[in-house]
Amino acid sequence: MFEITLTPSAFDDLYWFRMTDRRIILDGIEEHLSHQPHIVTRNRKRLRPTRVAEWELRIDKFRVFYDLSIVEQWVEVKMVGHKLGNRLVVRGQEYEL
Repeated sequence: MFEITLTPSAFDDLYWFRMTDRRIILDGIEEHLSHQPHIVTRNRKRLRPTRVAEWELRIDKFRVFYDLSIVEQWVEVKMVGHKLGNRLVVRGQEYEL
């Protein structure tokens, strides 16, 4: 089982969402990243090199960006946003990956 942590920035990202959306996001993080977060699935993919993170998790309209260590068994959530069409919005601002 992988240990999941959120960066201070990711915590700040979460507080832009309503309480119900936060619960959906946190439940999705726990469900999808606690076991085998390095396996590509329909909702989880490895990204091309970006300045944010190496992996992306899709939870409905929300996106969770994270890094991981398979050897040390940890996942670090770096950023949380949501999709509006083909745009990623983080803390109310459009974000370019």
